[in-house]
Amino acid sequence: MRKILISISIILFSIIVSGQEYKTLNNIHYYEEKINQTDKYIDERCVLDIYIPQNVKDFPTVIWFHGGGLTGGEKEIPEALKNKGIAVVGVNYRLSPKVSAPLYIEDAAAAVAWVFKNIKKYGGDENMIFVSGHSAGGYLVTMIALDKTYLNKYGIDANKLAGVIPFSGQMITHFTARKEKGVDELDARIDELAPLHFIRADAPPLLLITGDREKELFGRYEENAYMARMMKLKGHKDTTLYELEGFDHGGMAQPAFPLLLNEIKRIQKRTK
Repeated sequence: MRKILISISIILFSIIVSGQEYKTLNNIHYYEEKINQTDKYIDERCVLDIYIPQNVKDFPTVIWFHGGGLTGGEKEIPEALKNKGIAVVGVNYRLSPKVSAPLYIEDAAAAVAWVFKNIKKYGGDENMIFVSGHSAGGYLVTMIALDKTYLNKYGIDANKLAGVIPFSGQMITHFTARKEKGVDELDARIDELAPLHFIRADAPPLLLITGDREKELFGRYEENAYMARMMKLKGHKDTTLYELEGFDHGGMAQPAFPLLLNEIKRIQKRTK
C-alpha cells in the first residue's frame, strides 16, 4: 500500500494535449433497440455519453461509472479527464429500489460491451479500454472485471480490459445489495455479489484507490487493503493500493484522477 500526501498530489502526472479537438455524443442507448422498446426503465436510464478526441487514432478510453450508493447519481464526463488525449464514456445504469442486484451490474457489463464493440469506429484502441468509477461505480467495475460471467454474455473476455481502477469501491457485497436482502449495512458479506469472491491471478491490472482510512466510509479502506492482499496471495502480479491521506470518501476523487491517468500511461508504455 502506498500513502499519498496532499503535498505530493500537485506533482502527479497529467497529460495535456494542446490544440486537440473533442466531440461529445449524448444519450446513446447501450442495449439493443428491442430491449429498449420492451422496458421503459431501461430505455430511460441505460444510456451513455461519449467524449471523443477528433482526428486522432488509437486513443485509450476510460469508461466512468458514477457513484451514489446504487440508489442515485447521474452519468458524467469528469472534468479532470477532459483534454487528456483520451475518450471518456459516462454511463447511467438502473438504480435500486426500482431494480435489485444483479441488474445494475448487468447494466455495467452491457455498457462496457457496447464500448468494446463500437469504440474502434470512433478511432479508439479496443485494446486500451479502462474501467473506473467512484464508490458504487468502483464496485460495479470491479465486479464485471473479476466475475467474468457478466462480459462473457456478450462474447467478451474480461481480461481484455486494459486496467481496472475503482475509486473507493466496495470489495465486499455492496451495502445496497445487502439491504435488498434485509441484511444490515454493518453485517459484512462476501458472496456472489462481492468482488472479493472472484479474486484471480489472471485478472487485468488492478489499481485500488481509497481515501484516508480514518475519514473514509466505514471499512472502505480495509476492504480494499484486504482485496489487494488476497489478489497478491492468489498470484496476481499487478495489484496496487493507494491510500490518499487526508481525504474523505467524497474528496478523494479529485486527487485520484491523476493516478488514473498515470496508470493509463504506464500500461500504454508496457504494451508498446
